[in-house]
Amino acid sequence: MSQPLKIERRGRVLEVTLDRPKANAIDAATSIRMGEVFCDFRDDDSLWVAILTGAGDRIFSAGWDLKAATEGEHERMDYGPGGFGGITELWDLHKPVIAAVNGLAIGGGCELMLAADLVVASDAAEFWYPEARLGNMADAGGIQRLPRRVPMNVAMEMLMTGRRMSADEAHRWGLVNWVVPPGDVLTRAREVADGLARSAPLSLWAIKEVVRGIEGMSVEDAFRALHARKFPTYERMLASEDHEEGPRAFVEKREPEFRGR
Repeated sequence: MSQPLKIERRGRVLEVTLDRPKANAIDAATSIRMGEVFCDFRDDDSLWVAILTGAGDRIFSAGWDLKAATEGEHERMDYGPGGFGGITELWDLHKPVIAAVNGLAIGGGCELMLAADLVVASDAAEFWYPEARLGNMADAGGIQRLPRRVPMNVAMEMLMTGRRMSADEAHRWGLVNWVVPPGDVLTRAREVADGLARSAPLSLWAIKEVVRGIEGMSVEDAFRALHARKFPTYERMLASEDHEEGPRAFVEKREPEFRGR
């Protein structure tokens, strides 16, 4: 039996490819394995950025495996560490994750996209939530994240009607960062990842930690949280060698050599 995930390391970048027959749907075993992979990524200081994509050029992910559900896997079961797909509830993952959406993102596939920090999408990609027509709702990130990312009435339309949203429309709403031809999705995601890997990793991780941590706060409270030293990765960045290396390299007119410490 083939493995549901393909894992590849490219320098500082981890690539995770969903590779399940027909629709890259995620069953319990796959979700648990994804959680293990992303927990390992979180804990490995030699890896700085991750890319999540789907095999083939037609479907990024169809989300929860409905066939597995009809065979006894209930939606309320344990998805494993990090929640559904390994990243939807992995709150202490401060490293950047890029979703390379190579095709259709359906239900849980959209929820994986929403859990990522940056999104590259094929111009043939479409995004939709069919859960309401299946006696369910998008409770692995759709209802929690989508109304925070687009106007409420747009989120309600998508969640209630199951309307398909094109990649171009998703880009206009800010759900997608880059729209490229189908054959260029992974190439563009790798370019973005390699660019991030040239930055100081602790800076990237602190940015994500703080941005996620101050979400919903007033500007005043966000400043107070920083001053109160509530963000350990931010404090680690301030005390790091890389924090000194950046300005030193600028003054010496050379490329900085960041080491993540």
